[in-house]
Formats: sequence, C-alpha cells, structure tokens
Amino acid sequence: MMKQHAVRRQNPRSHKRRVFAVVVLLLAILVVAVTLVRHSYFDNLRPVSSSTSVTLFTIQSGESSSDVGDALMKAGLIRSSSVFEWYISSKNVRADLQAGTYALRPNMGVSDIVKLFVNGTVAANLVTILPGQRIDQIQRALIKDGFRTRDVAAALTASTYAGNSALADNPAGASLEGFLYPDSFQKTTTTKPQVIVQESLNEMSQHLTPSIRAAFTKEGLNVYQGVTLASIVEQEVPSGSDRAQAAQVFLSRLKLGIPLGSDVTAYYGAIIAGKPISTRYNSPYNTLLHKGLPPGPISNVDDSALNAVAHPAKTSWLYFVSGDNGKTYFSKTLAEQQANTAQYCHRLCSGAN
Repeated sequence: MMKQHAVRRQNPRSHKRRVFAVVVLLLAILVVAVTLVRHSYFDNLRPVSSSTSVTLFTIQSGESSSDVGDALMKAGLIRSSSVFEWYISSKNVRADLQAGTYALRPNMGVSDIVKLFVNGTVAANLVTILPGQRIDQIQRALIKDGFRTRDVAAALTASTYAGNSALADNPAGASLEGFLYPDSFQKTTTTKPQVIVQESLNEMSQHLTPSIRAAFTKEGLNVYQGVTLASIVEQEVPSGSDRAQAAQVFLSRLKLGIPLGSDVTAYYGAIIAGKPISTRYNSPYNTLLHKGLPPGPISNVDDSALNAVAHPAKTSWLYFVSGDNGKTYFSKTLAEQQANTAQYCHRLCSGAN
C-alpha cells in the first residue's frame, strides 16, 4: 500500500511578505544608488580648489563640448568632464558655448564656468595668436590689437631671438614662420609686441620637448623639417584625431619619393608671391609639382600637429582628402582617392578659402 505524503501549501500571507520585503529591499538599493549618484554629481560641480590663480582657457571655433570638457579637466579647472557634459545637457546649453579665451580660476564651480562660456565673457587685455596662422596673418592681428606697425615688423624679425631654443635648428635666414605657438597672452598699456613674440617662442620651445625632437629624428626629420611637416598637417586636417594618419601618409610619400601632393602648400606659395590662390602656381612650396618638403613651414602649429608628425599612425594609406564636412577620408589607391574627392570634397577642393 503506497504511502501518501501530505503536500504543504504555501501560506499566501508569507509569500506576500517575502515579495514585499524584496520590493522594499530593491527600493532601498535604488534610493541609495540615486542618492550616491546625486551626491557625486553635485560634488563634481564644486570648484577644484580655493586657488584664485588665473588660467587662460581658449575654446576654439567649432570645438565640441566633449573636447571642451576634456580640456577643462586636463587644465585642472573642473573635477569631471562627464559631469560637465551632464550639466550643460541638463541646462540645454551644449550648443551655446562661445569660442574665445576666458580667464578661469580653480575656485570657480562648473556653473560659473559655463555661465562665462554661454555669455561669451571673454578675458580682456589679451593678445591671441590662433593656430594655423601664417606670419603675415599674425602681423595683421598684432597691429589690430593696437601695436604700432613698425614695432610689429621689428618684433617679427627672427634675428632678434637668435638665442631662443625653439629656433636653434632653423637654417640661416629662416623667418619665424611656423614657430609662433598659438595661445593668448596678457597685454598691458606698456607691453611691447616683442614681449608677446618672445612668450610665444618660449611656449614653442616648451612644446618641442626632447622626446618630440627625438621622435622627429626617428622619422628622418630634423626639427625644422618636423615643424614644416606639422604645419602642412595643421592646414590639411581639421580633426586632431585624424592627424596622425595624415602624418603617416606624408611620411610614407617622402620615403617612397612620391610628391606630397598637398594643395595647401601650393596655396601658400601663391599667397606669399602675391598671386591668386591656385594649385597651379609654380613655387618651391608647391608639393603637387615638386618632390620632398617645401622650403619651410606654411603656418604655425599646435601640439596636436607636432605630436601627429612625431608619432604617426601605423597604417598603409597613401592618399587622403579633407571633406567639406570636416571629416578626413583615407585611401590606398589613386582610384579610391578620386572617388572620395568626388563624393566628399567640393568647396574645399575648388581652391576656395
């Protein structure tokens, strides 16, 4: 005879109590998590320190908000770039950050900094040398800043700074083209343009570190050649993330004896000769017509361009074109290059500046 086992029925009240306990536990965890996130968020909006020392911070035209946040954090002006992004999104001001140079302090919170950016409250009494500028453009900018024409001309004479380490490897007779580092400099009523130029050259010297110089040598370039190639990369490629690949293209072409084929070098040669901008004007700078590097830099450079040449990407591209949309398109064959140019480059490839 089979034994029958009694089936224990679950107490409905007990089951409900367990479900209720689980729900309460989950809610408690959620509340704690939200509280911690909220605390972390507001904590990271606070000033970095109580320091009142001023840091000049520049937002470049077209720079993304994420790039701005990363730069602020790198400069030690905010605690968290992701919280900066979160804050400007919550305030719906991501697209309202205005380009310019601002006087920021570590004792400013994120809300104070963003308010300056949105209102465009740029620092006063500043002289700004922009990246990618030719020496003649810098000269006009200095005159526009109130310096006398003859003083500016004297200040831009390279022989005045013969002992500056930034110029130590330059050939005899070379101008300051390419060696005035882009930044903003304080100006008073008594500041001479030579002081601004000296400070800019000193910054360039700091960016031409021993490691950068050694990396140029490893690529078969001296410092002057490295800066020359960096100036071409600066002009050709707007996106910093694409510059190492562009540098690789140019370095590969140099090693293979293929003309660099850079439109911007041809434009530069035409401009300094007082001719209309053209890729057909035959000057020593026209790398569409002549092999090797041009005689010298074609503009100043920033750290991104210098590092791109010092540390090029490890790829096998031989061509690239910068599209009208700001993106750079790389290819291995001429046919691919022509297709990319036809598809992505209309305004820029027409020679219009």
